Amino acid sequence: MKSIGQILLCFLLICGSALAGYAQDEDILTDDLGNVSDAFQERFFEGLKQKGIQNYEKALEALSEALNAAGDNKEQQAVVHFEIAKNHLELQQYEAAESALLQSIGLVPGRLDTNELLYEVYHRTQDYEKAIPVVNRLIAFDAVYKEDLANLLVLTAQFDKAMALINELDAAVGRNAKRDELRKRIISITGDVSSEINRLEGITNSDAATEKDYLELIYRYSTEGDLNKAKEAANVLLARFPESELVHLALYKFALEDGDKQAAVASMQEVIDARNIDASSKYKVLADFMDFVADNPDYEPELEAAIESFSSTTNSAALWQQLGDFFLKQDKRSKALEFYKKAVATNNTDYNLLKNTILLQIENNAYQEAFELSETALEIYPAQSLLYLLQGVSLLGLNQADKAIAVMEEGVDYVIDNPAMERDFYDQLSKAYNQKGNAAKAAEYAKKAQDLQLP
Repeated sequence: MKSIGQILLCFLLICGSALAGYAQDEDILTDDLGNVSDAFQERFFEGLKQKGIQNYEKALEALSEALNAAGDNKEQQAVVHFEIAKNHLELQQYEAAESALLQSIGLVPGRLDTNELLYEVYHRTQDYEKAIPVVNRLIAFDAVYKEDLANLLVLTAQFDKAMALINELDAAVGRNAKRDELRKRIISITGDVSSEINRLEGITNSDAATEKDYLELIYRYSTEGDLNKAKEAANVLLARFPESELVHLALYKFALEDGDKQAAVASMQEVIDARNIDASSKYKVLADFMDFVADNPDYEPELEAAIESFSSTTNSAALWQQLGDFFLKQDKRSKALEFYKKAVATNNTDYNLLKNTILLQIENNAYQEAFELSETALEIYPAQSLLYLLQGVSLLGLNQADKAIAVMEEGVDYVIDNPAMERDFYDQLSKAYNQKGNAAKAAEYAKKAQDLQLP
C-alpha cells in the first residue's frame, strides 16, 4: 500500500496549481503513520482539499469521517485532530479548536506544531493562565519562548517570577528594549523600586556596567527623592565614561537645582550638540534652556547657538512655534516672526500660529506676505472674523482700499458679541474710505465706531 506521502504527491499533481500554494503552507503531520486504509486516505485528503479552498465546514465533515476510519491508530487520530483544530481556528471556534488540540497532544505528546497551535488559541482568547504550561513545553524546543513566558507571567500578575526570569534573560543574552519596558511596567504596578535599585547598584559596581545602567540608577534615585545619591551616580558615570553624552541629560538638571548656571549651560550645550541623543530628548532640554534664559537673559547668546545647532538637524513646526512664542514674550518681535515663518512653512493649519504670524508681518510692514498668508488662513478658517480684519489691514497697507472695504464688509458679518472687534472693523473701514477720498463714508464709519458701547 502507498504511503501518505506518495498519495499526497499524486493528489497534488491531479489538483494542479490550485493546491500548489496550499501544499507549501500546510504543516501536515505525515511522519510514519504506517499503513492506512483507503477510506482514511480518501476522507483525510478530502478534508485537506476543502480546507485549501476555505470550505472549513466541509473539511470538518470529511475529517470527522477520517477520524472514524483511523480506528485505534493513535498517530492517525492525532493527525486528524490537529487538522480539525486548524479548521475550527479558521472559523474562530476556539473551544472546539482547544478540545481537538488537547486530544491530539494526549494521543501523541510533545509535538512542536500542536503545542504552537494551542498557544495561538490561548493567545487569541487571552487565556494566559492556560498558555503558561504550553509555553513551558515550547521552551524545550526553543529558548526564545522565555520572552513570551515573561510577558505571560506579568499578564497573570506573577511579578516576582517575571522579574526573576527577566533578570535571568538579561544575564544570559543581554538586555533588550522589550524586557526593559516589561521591567518598568512591573515596577510601576508593584511600586517595588528598592529591589530595582539594589539590582542596579550591583550592576554598576561590576565591570559589566553600561551608561544605560547608570542612567537607570540615577533615574530611580531621583524618583525616590534621593538627589544626593543621584548626583553621586552621575559623577561616577562621568568619571567612568568621560566621553558620555547621555550623562549630561542628568547633570544639567542637577546643576540647575544647585544654581550652578555655568555648569547647567555647559551640560545643556553638550546635549544639544550630541550625536547620540535623540531629537525628542534634545527638544525637552531646549525647552528647559529657554525657560532658563527667560530668567537669565545674559545667556541668550548661548541659547541662540544651541538653537542654531539643533535647527541644523531638525525641522519641527512645534519647535519653531515654541521658539516664536519665547521670543515674542521677550518682546523680540522680529526674531519671533523669523521662527513663526519657519513654523508656518512646515504647518500652516494652526490658527494661533497663523494669526500671530500675520499680526507680526503687518507690524513689520510686510503687507504682501500678510495678505498672502491671510488668504491661506481664510481657506481653512472661513468664519474667523479676525482673519478678515487682518486681510483688510494688509490690503490697506498695499493701497488697495476697494479690496480692503469688500473684505472687511464681509468679515464684520462674522462678528458676534464682540463690540471691541466690531469697533476695529469700523475704524479700519473709516481709514479705507479716507484712502479712497470718500470723507462722508469715512465719517459714517468713524461715528459707528464711536457709538459702540464697550464693556
